[in-house]
Amino acid sequence: MKKQCYIAPHAPAAAGPYSHAVAAGNLLFVSGQGALKPDGSGRRTGSLEEEVRQTLDNVAAILKDCGSGMEHVVKTTVYLADMKDFGEMNAIYREYFPTNPPARTTIQAARLPLDFRVEIEAVAILPE
Repeated sequence: MKKQCYIAPHAPAAAGPYSHAVAAGNLLFVSGQGALKPDGSGRRTGSLEEEVRQTLDNVAAILKDCGSGMEHVVKTTVYLADMKDFGEMNAIYREYFPTNPPARTTIQAARLPLDFRVEIEAVAILPE
């Protein structure tokens, strides 16, 4: 099986030494994304809703740049800085996966990079 690394031009630059996504076979593994603005101007601050939307928009941009899409996501992992945000995050998340949502794990992390309130990683199918 061949491995292909992707740097997505429409997503924020990686905040460390990692690829935005890596394809292995027909699966695409998207690195954890937070609320970074794609124009490189830094972290989106504001409400939890703004952070969750920016994070999911970043995941969607990477998927699109790699030839996939949100409809092809099979698994996500959501990291929350505080589990009290679960309900609000869930309501927004539902908008991005309105039908046939992917499998998901949600956990509270002691601290997320760049003090994000949410980070989301995904596994998707690369359609042929």
